[in-house]
Amino acid sequence: MSISYMDYTSPSTQFSFDVNTSLFFKKNNQNYINVLSINQLNTLGNTSMLDIYLSAGNIVEPHIHQNASELVYCVTGAAVVSIVNPFTKKLMNFPIKPGQVANVPQGWWHYEIAMEDDTHLIAIFDAPIPEFIGGSDLLRLTPPEVFAQAYCLDAAKVKETFAPITDTVFIGPPNSCKTNTRAEQEGEDGEDVEEALKELTLQLQAAKEQAQQLKAMQEQAIQEHASQLKAWQEQAVQEQEAQLQAMQDQSWQERPGQEQAVLEWASSPRPDYFDTRGKSPVPPSRRRPMIGNGGAYL
Repeated sequence: MSISYMDYTSPSTQFSFDVNTSLFFKKNNQNYINVLSINQLNTLGNTSMLDIYLSAGNIVEPHIHQNASELVYCVTGAAVVSIVNPFTKKLMNFPIKPGQVANVPQGWWHYEIAMEDDTHLIAIFDAPIPEFIGGSDLLRLTPPEVFAQAYCLDAAKVKETFAPITDTVFIGPPNSCKTNTRAEQEGEDGEDVEEALKELTLQLQAAKEQAQQLKAMQEQAIQEHASQLKAWQEQAVQEQEAQLQAMQDQSWQERPGQEQAVLEWASSPRPDYFDTRGKSPVPPSRRRPMIGNGGAYL
């Protein structure tokens, strides 16, 4: 804490303050910055803060604080704090959400981008009054010829490019930006969304019709398959019945001849008992019944 020369007995001594009454910069009702420094609260000491409100897509422009470090605390919403490390020459990005912080060392190039509407950030500094050098000031105050000479650029194009930057931006894009204002962007987005919805509706309708056609084709294929299968089954049954009937008919056709042959054989005259050579009677052990002869033996 810095040495204070404050007379704490003075009637002008301040110990509290309403930051909502101390506007530092306002772009619109959703994007503005309130400030608290020793100019607002004379007992503050070596501390100050910015109360930052942003809507999605808005950015606290690239800048440096040449006299203070900065601790960025997220109250609501979400943001990305981006820092250029002057020692490693690398850009570092730190997403923060409520309760999270990102620290920016003194004099480092950095910026904050809101990722959600109603983003609320508190930037706390270790200085009684935070000093600020914005990228917009560097760009608009540096002659185009210097950029052209330093970086081998076309001075006319540099001048044309930076011409819209006429003041410190603080929160970008500035209200003077006609092609990228939030209202116009929302209008363009609305038109794009409407066209996309129409296209999506047509695609869904086509997909629905295609699905119905596919379903009808599937049902037809199932019916045709079932009909064909039924025809095959009926044909197989008919063929089996025809084969069985043919076999039965053949059996009945052959049966009368077989019965006649048996009857003729049974009624023919012969000796009662002969062996297989016709020389001697057949022993009882080799006798067998003769069909149709009242139980006689052969």
